[in-house]
Amino acid sequence: MILLLADVHCRFDLPLQQIEHAQALTGQPVDAAVVLGDLGLYEPFLRRHFRGKKLQYPCPVHFIEGNHEDFDALPVLVLRYRHCLTHMPRGSLSTIAGFHFLALGGAKYMDARETPRAAVIETCHIEQCLSHPPDAVDIVVTHDCPAGIGVPGNPRFGHMGPTGFEGGDRIAHRYRPRLWFFGHHHQWFDKQIGDTRYLGLPQSWRGYALLHGDGTVQCVDNVLAERPSLWRHVLTRFTRWRA
Repeated sequence: MILLLADVHCRFDLPLQQIEHAQALTGQPVDAAVVLGDLGLYEPFLRRHFRGKKLQYPCPVHFIEGNHEDFDALPVLVLRYRHCLTHMPRGSLSTIAGFHFLALGGAKYMDARETPRAAVIETCHIEQCLSHPPDAVDIVVTHDCPAGIGVPGNPRFGHMGPTGFEGGDRIAHRYRPRLWFFGHHHQWFDKQIGDTRYLGLPQSWRGYALLHGDGTVQCVDNVLAERPSLWRHVLTRFTRWRA
């Protein structure tokens, strides 16, 4: 059983809480977890949780990058914390609990004021995704959604245009994945288009999805204590300091 969640935003205790909740709910162990971007890869928060608090997860935790990560330090942090977190680079394939995942971190639809240029999905990333054999992929995991599938945008960001990144239709056409998971838009979304079921997840403190061994998906609402204002305040100050 694989647990998927999105938008952790530096609250590294949340995956542990949701893993424990899922195991209590199902009576089964979670074999692995996948974070769909915005994990919050910033050294002060990583150090506080994994070195200061000695946080440990009971299963492997994989992640793709979102648009709120320290991209300048990403290569170093991925290596420094590889004992507790496994990065899935853009365009890479990973086999997790028997399923073949294609990963595409980054985003297009975002608040440009708080997003580094390195977060943007480029044409080269789409081409890397398309470089694998057609039968190599069961599941696609992205941070942003592919354009044109109907994900509603936040009214505050109406000036940014339609949601999603271009090129996702090419990925879907080549691999015809049974499932495509994404985060970023902070809302549940569920739509079948052709062979693919598109599932959008809310913030990690609002719920998660469980992928069972037979390929069925269980969406779970489990609201934890919400503190987004704190991380956003600290993160904004950190980003400005790095700039």
